[in-house]
Amino acid sequence: MGEIEDAIERADREAFTKDPPKTLKGQVGFLLKQLGSAKAVAQELGVTADSVNRYRRGARKHARADVAAKIDDAVKARWQPLVRKRRQKQAAASGGITVETRARFGYTSSAGSTDDGRFRRLTVHLPATYAQRLFDARDTGASDQAMRGIIAEGFKEVYFQDGGGRAMGLSDVEINDIDYLDLDY
Repeated sequence: MGEIEDAIERADREAFTKDPPKTLKGQVGFLLKQLGSAKAVAQELGVTADSVNRYRRGARKHARADVAAKIDDAVKARWQPLVRKRRQKQAAASGGITVETRARFGYTSSAGSTDDGRFRRLTVHLPATYAQRLFDARDTGASDQAMRGIIAEGFKEVYFQDGGGRAMGLSDVEINDIDYLDLDY
């Protein structure tokens, strides 16, 4: 994995929007929604469909320790991907993505200005279009260099050119020698 992909994974793990169900009844209800039937849930857990229905109705308040552990694991395995998808969809639709980094930025600009790269510590909120492009690139297996290019293009537009208000002669921005990079959305 590259630095950008690692940062996306960290951002996914760090921000939970809602905890998974805690009660046995709630957990079994969630699994029923995900798997579709009591029989499918029973097969996953190694119990009978009748037991699953008793948990769902609340007739049994506690499962054996080994079954409770299996239920907990099954819920967690299915819960977090849903939360991640929802958060990424929101970032790509309207929320955008915040990039915090310390790296060497170099750029190509008009004559008379320096294009020597230098280390900068930047925290920049990029619009939703960049979040969508970054997630799409990751999902299609793009290289870390390609994802850096997306972030660099966003930095060029938002930070260096201030949305079109300055540095219009700036043509390319490159990110090199990344000390750290964190994403939040």
